[in-house]
Amino acid sequence: MSDLASAGDEEYVRPLSFRKISAAPEVDTSGMALDEISGTALSVAALEHLQDAKARRINVNVPYEQMHAPVAGPQHPLIKDHGIMNSRGGHVEDYNINTYHFDDQYSTFNSLGYGAAPEGTGYVGDDAAYQQHQGEGTTALANRLKKKKTAEERAADAERRRQLQASADPGATWSLNARQPWALKEAKVTELTDEQKEFMAQIQKEKDEQGGGKGEAPAAKSHFHGKELVDYAGRSWIEPPRDKHKENDYAFLPKRHIHTWSGHSKGVNAIRFFPEHGHLLLSAGLDGKIKIWDVFNSGKCMRDYLGFSKGVKGIEFSNDGKRFLSTSYDRVIKLWDTETGQVITTLGEGKMWFVAKFHPDADKQNVVLAGCSDKKVYQWDMNTGDLVQEYDYHLGAVNTITFVDEGRRFVTTSDDKTIRVWEYGIPVQIKYIADPGMHSIPAVTLHPNKQWFIGQSLDNQIVTYSTKDRFRQNRKKTFKGHTIAGYACRPNFAPDGRYVISGDGEGRCWFWDWKSTKSFRTIKAHDGVCIDTEWHPLESSKVATAGWDGLIKYWD
Repeated sequence: MSDLASAGDEEYVRPLSFRKISAAPEVDTSGMALDEISGTALSVAALEHLQDAKARRINVNVPYEQMHAPVAGPQHPLIKDHGIMNSRGGHVEDYNINTYHFDDQYSTFNSLGYGAAPEGTGYVGDDAAYQQHQGEGTTALANRLKKKKTAEERAADAERRRQLQASADPGATWSLNARQPWALKEAKVTELTDEQKEFMAQIQKEKDEQGGGKGEAPAAKSHFHGKELVDYAGRSWIEPPRDKHKENDYAFLPKRHIHTWSGHSKGVNAIRFFPEHGHLLLSAGLDGKIKIWDVFNSGKCMRDYLGFSKGVKGIEFSNDGKRFLSTSYDRVIKLWDTETGQVITTLGEGKMWFVAKFHPDADKQNVVLAGCSDKKVYQWDMNTGDLVQEYDYHLGAVNTITFVDEGRRFVTTSDDKTIRVWEYGIPVQIKYIADPGMHSIPAVTLHPNKQWFIGQSLDNQIVTYSTKDRFRQNRKKTFKGHTIAGYACRPNFAPDGRYVISGDGEGRCWFWDWKSTKSFRTIKAHDGVCIDTEWHPLESSKVATAGWDGLIKYWD
């Protein structure tokens, strides 16, 4: 440690010291047993007894003051430098340094090369730096350098700005080559090299080809990959085969992996079997593509639907399967023709949509309901393209829409951790379900008997609610064991309703018994998240799973 408090250096020396706070408790050590007999009032015999940790009796008379002195403990056998224990947990230093002063001196030592000595007086470090800065710390130096501008300097800056504004053309657009009124230094503009210009032109060309140059979605197009659009009898390729019928009224758990569909370059977000027959499988990918696959014969991709620059959030078939809805992160809803791949209509441009559903009634297939991030549910008439109704009571983004009671009512869930029940066509909620223990439910599925619906709760369980008037939760039917970890994994049912199926955040596919809620089987289906599951409507032992590893797997 250096100390410049000599007679010749007194004019620039500043005393450095830490501000300390006493943190050690006051301990009376008069009754402690020391290594050395000197300084203690105990006799040699008493000292020997006290040093024995196993002693239960003392054969000498000990003064009252020593017997009732506070117990501080013997000398620590391992910490020789710190001496005896003065607290229950060990040795406590006499002083505690304030955090602000410690950080200031730490910064000063690392930046300037000197700092206050821990002992309390003087300094340590570079003598020359200490003399140059007159012993000031970094905080003191920064405060001193932050001086205010004089009136002359402020007047000079204002005059410089007025000259720049007077020389500028009022009708011209500000460019990088001209100094702006707020710029005090000349801006340096570097020209791009020929190689850099060529590279930027190539990037702009790719953006324009993808339709993302101006933030617009690419033009919708579709490619057919099958052999022929119609067969020998003139039937369309989407017509179900006539030789396939329901195999069994009872569902069976799958045991083995039989097929993999791989065509998406990114994760698969949703899958849907063709209604009632399941001979085709529709998939939506995070690569912005929608594909439809052959299930019974070749297993190849039959057609792809391209019309999004961002990932597709969800898909939903109409009752006959000839049309389907798609929602994407492009902030648009598109209605597609399954057979031709053409976009019939586009809805809700400019808003983020999380779900879109057809009305389940056969005579109301022109009605579409969609849940939006602006906390509303919108209803359209596809025949006219008009917005018919808005349902506005939620306090967060609407995640699911589920029709119950033969289409006369529908249930919505939202990020506001509530469930609301609505009369179709009436924008007033008839039931409001909320509880402090509830979590958000981002995925809901209706039971085949239409009397229950299950929801994937984000507290790692699947909850069950009744679809009757009271819409009460059935707490006996709660399915647990899987780990969702914030993913909207969609649960599903077997065609006969005997089993509940769901993926989880670790790529597993879970099977529960509907009656006992016990877990029957778990399959490691995907490397990433298993986000969606579908049970085949005709082949009751086959299940399809979709994961964020870009694969769709078929199990039997």
